[in-house]
Amino acid sequence: MTATLEHINLTVRDPKLTAAWLERVFGWETRWEGAAMNAGYTVHVGDAETYLALYAPQAAKASGESSYTTVGGLNHVGVVVDDLDAVEARVREAGFKPKNHGDYEPGRRFYFHDRDGIEFEVVSYT
Repeated sequence: MTATLEHINLTVRDPKLTAAWLERVFGWETRWEGAAMNAGYTVHVGDAETYLALYAPQAAKASGESSYTTVGGLNHVGVVVDDLDAVEARVREAGFKPKNHGDYEPGRRFYFHDRDGIEFEVVSYT
């Protein structure tokens, strides 16, 4: 049996704004968007197989807690890319600050936080 991750659902302040920068940085596309539970709004952005579901409730609030010390917290979202340098340039153009660069076997990586405090790890194995 093979299992494949289909999507991750994240709460964000503005799903359309988040989807827009994800499209620019990673070349993804909006797959669906519309009304969601609790009078909220959701945008699904990704590729043909996987996506991020970006959900905003009617009244979102920031937790202020570190996900790395919270049981059940989301620590980061890992994204594999072919051209790490080109994606890093697009991350900077989107207004985010890359950090924690590393070269390791078998690839290279960096991290950044988006406007909602979600950490992304970008890695290339080429």
